[in-house]
Amino acid sequence: MTVPTNYQIINNRSGLPEYVLVPYEKFLQLTNQSKINLTDGVPSEVVDLLFDKQYSAARAWREYLGLTQNECANKLGISQSAYSQLESSDRPRKATRIKLATALGINETQLDLRP
Repeated sequence: MTVPTNYQIINNRSGLPEYVLVPYEKFLQLTNQSKINLTDGVPSEVVDLLFDKQYSAARAWREYLGLTQNECANKLGISQSAYSQLESSDRPRKATRIKLATALGINETQLDLRP
């Protein structure tokens, strides 16, 4: 990532940096990043849903991404009820995990989270 050269630092009352003003276009670039960084693993929110609420990986990822079952089903080209069955499965087949991961925009290994 490049550091903007056109920015302003605003210090707090103690004289320590508290805010940085950047050009609006740069702000849009910085805030329009993907919710998931595929090289950094699984977000803690997904892990919390998996272990605290005992969700399947498919459901945890779907909820993290803010998608409905119907939206996921449409991405996969299946019915909502078929997607619901897929989501309730603890260990979908590898081919199914690959299709689901592709539809969600994540790596297939990010759906294989349970021992």
